Amino acid sequence: MKNLLVLLSLILSNLLFGQDSLSVLFIGNSYTYVNDLPGTLNSLTLSKGDKITFNSQTAGGATFQVQTNTPAVFTKIDSKQWDYVVLQAQSQAPSFPTSQVNTGTIPYAIQLADSIYANKFCSQIMMYMTWGRQNGDPQWDSISTFNKMNGRLRDAYMRIMDSVQGSMSPVGSAWRYVRDNYPTINLYSSDGSHPSAEGTYLAACTFYASLFRKSPVGASFVSSIGATNAGILQNVAALTVLDSLDLWNLHPISELTQANFTESVLNGTVDFQNSSLKATNFNWDFGDGNTSIVQSPSHEYNSNGSFTVKLIASSPCDSDTLIKTIIISGLTNGIDDLELNNIRLLNLNNNLYQVIFDEMKEGNLSIIDLNGNELMKEKFNSGLIDLDLNKYSSGTYFVKIFLDNSVQTIRLVK
Repeated sequence: MKNLLVLLSLILSNLLFGQDSLSVLFIGNSYTYVNDLPGTLNSLTLSKGDKITFNSQTAGGATFQVQTNTPAVFTKIDSKQWDYVVLQAQSQAPSFPTSQVNTGTIPYAIQLADSIYANKFCSQIMMYMTWGRQNGDPQWDSISTFNKMNGRLRDAYMRIMDSVQGSMSPVGSAWRYVRDNYPTINLYSSDGSHPSAEGTYLAACTFYASLFRKSPVGASFVSSIGATNAGILQNVAALTVLDSLDLWNLHPISELTQANFTESVLNGTVDFQNSSLKATNFNWDFGDGNTSIVQSPSHEYNSNGSFTVKLIASSPCDSDTLIKTIIISGLTNGIDDLELNNIRLLNLNNNLYQVIFDEMKEGNLSIIDLNGNELMKEKFNSGLIDLDLNKYSSGTYFVKIFLDNSVQTIRLVK
């Protein structure tokens, strides 16, 4: 009976206070295991009424390349359908020259990400943005101070985040805020690199805010650092994360797929560049009655106007829809009495046209299809040219008139 009452109490508590529960795997090195960051986060999370199930795979100084050559990493990845997998690079590696990061860090992060998504496509990868060393790294001028090193780490982690379609726990940004505004709080251990208890607590607060999209402010767990400093670090983490959720790409795990695209328009043909995140299927509606399931299609509009384009990006996780308005203008489409630098186009109907010059002219005329094939080419020496599109299949054609050392192009749609 007593156990039943306890169980009912826990269920009622969860219903009343909306407990969230997440599973998290940490893949990193000493910045993760010093002071037991996962355990600190767990205690903080419990004190906020939420819950994490966690595990970690860490080895001192391990780079992403080392992690990809460690079988235990993949055993841990495959051991559970993780909600989040945290990736932390070796503390200096992302701050090195861009070309070195591009070849020695990012490809291995992508390799880890591929294994994570293969285990569970809907896992969210979260980058652990670490911090610059207390006095920078003297081996290279570009990282010789804290601010220089911290800035390069931030930029590199943002690029890695984009490469793996992940999110960010911006611990390094929170770290800088504390250094700038609360210099009496020492975030470093004696080596000027690893975190002190305060540094680990700040990291835990930042991870809580990033994982749950909630404020850590008010957490009763204050580790060994005391309530005053804990309260400051809780506020810094909340400010760093929650004011910039889109910057850190922090979306609920139920909203991982994000539809997005850009477009370029030329002569009524629109090239769509799909930049959707965590999507495997794409459904396009071009707003003119035509559709496509191609990832990045090109589409030809046959008339001027405003068209509502809709992209539905979907995956085994969820789906997202983006709607944009595309403006098409400047198409001739056989418009009567078109004026082009002393050239007039008349539509005689039934795909018959006349090109009329204001005086006798001598030049060349070509008809070209959308594939660049020249279907007709002839010389003229008159003030009038007849065009008959009936011999061609339906589609778009370009009439090019070479005249007086210039070229005039007329676009016609049959």
